[in-house]
Amino acid sequence: MVAWTWRFETSDGTEVQPAVQPEDFTTQGDAESWLGEYWKPIAEGGADQATLFEDRTKVYGPMSLHPEETPGT
Repeated sequence: MVAWTWRFETSDGTEVQPAVQPEDFTTQGDAESWLGEYWKPIAEGGADQATLFEDRTKVYGPMSLHPEETPGT
C-alpha cells in the first residue's frame, strides 16, 4: 500500500517533529487536506516548511508554512 507522508523542517532544512503529529495518508488529496487544516499550529510549533513524499519518493517541497508577505503591510 502506498503511504503519503509529510516531512517538516526548519528554514535551514533540519527535520523537526511537528506540533500536530500526522498520520500516513492513503491518498495525496488526504495528505494535502490534512496539511491545509493543521499548517498554522505546525508553523507556530517551529516548522518552517513541509515536503510531501509518496513512500520514499519526494513529490514536491519544501514549501513554506508561512503566509507570503504582502508589500506595504
